Amino acid sequence: MIAKTPEPTFALLVLPESTPASIYGLYEVFLSVGRDWELLTGEKPTGGRIRPRIVARDGVPPASRYGVPITPHEGLGDADVVIVSDLAFPPDWDPRGQWPVEAGWLRERHAAGAMICSVCTGTVMLAEAGLLDGHTVTTHWAIVDLMRRHYPEVELAPQRILTPSGEGGRIVTGGGSSAWADLALHLVARFSSGSEAVRAAKIFLLGDHSEGQLPFAGARRPQRHDDAVIADVQTWLADNYYGENPVALMTARSGLSTRTFTRRFRAATGYAPIDYVQTLRIEEAKQLLETGKSPVDAIAFDVGYEDPNSFRRLFKRMVGVTPARYRQRFARIADPAGDRSTAAGWSS
Repeated sequence: MIAKTPEPTFALLVLPESTPASIYGLYEVFLSVGRDWELLTGEKPTGGRIRPRIVARDGVPPASRYGVPITPHEGLGDADVVIVSDLAFPPDWDPRGQWPVEAGWLRERHAAGAMICSVCTGTVMLAEAGLLDGHTVTTHWAIVDLMRRHYPEVELAPQRILTPSGEGGRIVTGGGSSAWADLALHLVARFSSGSEAVRAAKIFLLGDHSEGQLPFAGARRPQRHDDAVIADVQTWLADNYYGENPVALMTARSGLSTRTFTRRFRAATGYAPIDYVQTLRIEEAKQLLETGKSPVDAIAFDVGYEDPNSFRRLFKRMVGVTPARYRQRFARIADPAGDRSTAAGWSS
């Protein structure tokens, strides 16, 4: 297992054949970690920040086959993770002998303990560096013949989307060009936290979109206000949301009439009291589904619902999917190392 550093450096390698989409996509996701979720919801980070850097030999932008320059921050140096994104080349191209400086740098980084990753056709670069011999890896289906022709010692599994291999899973290969998103979440979970990986998936809507945006949404950031009575009730509720009749207890704690309390609470927070309670409960349930293995009925009880069926109906209305489906979508993101056989066989 790779030790986490306070702010690991992720180097996104630029070659003349590199395409810009995955490099900039990866850069934006990594830069958001430990920052953007708090801006959106007010919730504090659960893991450390990541330092993404776009790098190239001598720090100079190479000529781009796409006509869009990819400007590096710096040259080849230290990095905890190196990522080679998808490369554009014809299927009859011979990659042998290409990128000698960059290939040597990859070997040095791997020997120093760094994780080495590829997206799509970037697998060729890792093979050229001699890092894939004897390993099972994935790549884009269109270059399987090229890989087998030039790198026969590499075991290909092109049906997979993301495949960690090697000691400690320090070599990670992705399938098609969109596999950069799967790789990004895998790395955020390993180097920041599982919760930060889930948050990144929600911010950027990474994953299956067939059920719309609701499964990705978090609770909106509460309004700032100066109503001391309502602020006191909010503080109390944060530790007591799961109890019976919380709205009645909130009202009693405020010392206000029911009508006045409801009016002031909505004015201060933007929520009706019962909606605020349900939001806290459902958000806690989502956390438990993402990170734990308790049965749904037990989670319903833990967050304040004695009737599991009522909880399921409310969860489906607010989140857009059932609790079981929500767990299926996000628990694997939060714990990529939970079952290595599963993680190594992610499929489309």
